[in-house]
Amino acid sequence: MVKELLAGGYLKVHPSDEGQAKKLLLRAARDIKTARANIPIDEEAAYTFAYLAMLRSGRALLFLKGYRPADGRQHKTIVEAAGFFLGPKFTDLADCFDMMRRKRNQFTYEPDLPLSASEVKQALASAESFVGEIRRFIKGDYPELDLG
Repeated sequence: MVKELLAGGYLKVHPSDEGQAKKLLLRAARDIKTARANIPIDEEAAYTFAYLAMLRSGRALLFLKGYRPADGRQHKTIVEAAGFFLGPKFTDLADCFDMMRRKRNQFTYEPDLPLSASEVKQALASAESFVGEIRRFIKGDYPELDLG
């Protein structure tokens, strides 16, 4: 997968950046809290913040592995590469991340697209699981990185 993303120009080799990864993971944790707080106020905002938590934690994983997404389809690249690095055990979470990416894109550009309360709650649960798995993965591979 990584070879294909590199060959396609979607992923670039980049020096591993622990500082940037830590900032992204801390922001992902705040995104989860923000998503939860916004459910009764604005379901689209809650969904978007849940998605952003997944995006930022996936990006952090790529930065630690020595890659960064290139211009073009950055969100899709992060979904694919994060799924690859997490491994087949996490295929369902990576698939959910991809589904959320597509849904967020749709309601961003098609404002009449409905978004149900159950979709928002499921998105938040998926984001919490995804971010948690990435944090556990990183703690295992990078124990020196203090994630708070």
